Amino acid sequence: MNTVLIYIGGLTALIWGVSHLFPTRNVVRDFGPITEDNRNIIRMEWISEGATLIFLGALTIGITLYDPSHPVSMMVYWFNAMMLLVLAMISLFTGFKVRFLPFRLCPFIFTFSALCIMIGVLL
Repeated sequence: MNTVLIYIGGLTALIWGVSHLFPTRNVVRDFGPITEDNRNIIRMEWISEGATLIFLGALTIGITLYDPSHPVSMMVYWFNAMMLLVLAMISLFTGFKVRFLPFRLCPFIFTFSALCIMIGVLL
């Protein structure tokens, strides 16, 4: 097991999640004149993805700090990695089509984070 890779994977997800929270107001504003309901939906989805990434990263880091070789830790690593890969696929088929570079980076960042966790567990 390579805990450094696991920490890198968790930290990558956590940092990318935090980076979703700061530009939320600007992202919503960039949609232009839309209904308040649509603004709230965009705000909710943007914050939800950020919170999910923060949770996955914090859980990965926290379980590694506690006991990285515990069987429950192994389950958490694999479930987190799978969720990051699911998010990568969703982003690939949606956000990757957007011209805004951070949206296009999401599938790669999510996959990188998942691979760091998986390879860290296997080494």
